[in-house]
Amino acid sequence: MTKSTRTQSTGPAGSPEPTGPSDPSATSDSAAKSGGRRAYHHGDLRRAIVTAALDVISAEGPSALSLRDLARRAGVSHAAPAHHFKDRTGLLTAIAAEGYGLLAATLTDAADLKDAGVRYVRFAREHPAHFQVMFTPELLRANDLELTTARALAGERLRDAVSAVPPQGRGTDARLAGVAAWSLAHGFATLLLSHNLDGPVGDQDPEEVFRLLSGLLFQGSS
Repeated sequence: MTKSTRTQSTGPAGSPEPTGPSDPSATSDSAAKSGGRRAYHHGDLRRAIVTAALDVISAEGPSALSLRDLARRAGVSHAAPAHHFKDRTGLLTAIAAEGYGLLAATLTDAADLKDAGVRYVRFAREHPAHFQVMFTPELLRANDLELTTARALAGERLRDAVSAVPPQGRGTDARLAGVAAWSLAHGFATLLLSHNLDGPVGDQDPEEVFRLLSGLLFQGSS
């Protein structure tokens, strides 16, 4: 399920955030006293930064991300996010890698190709910020090992679902059948998230609508 586009940028506009105090994970006094900030006190700072980033992406898109702003939201020094992710591209790459891992887990043990497609749509609905970043290659570090490994695993899960369909139901070229299946699921999910299907889908369950659509494409996928 790897995107065919390989001309990925090593990073988006913006370089690593300015260096801060020597202890990048330390909560600054001003941050702790600021009523407008959600001060970070304990636990996994890396997770806190990712969660804050996902909130921003969901509301405003990836272009609105700023490591300095995320540090302010978490109530930590502005160098703290750079300590964990190096730069904005590193953070987005980590989010994409996490997304592919979640997608692979979602596709695992799918009953058939239709079920895999339904699960793909469900993943997009439940993780819209991950979904948006995963398929915007110019935002990511293409050679990141965690990203390439997670992406390959997700692709393998989709290929497994396609391979389970009898040749008479998908044609003789399993690879093209996989592209067709991915295109249908990804296109439906993208149109759904961008509200372009509000009229056709209406009050119906989007997953059930997709199940009907997939039956039109793969007659032998049960």
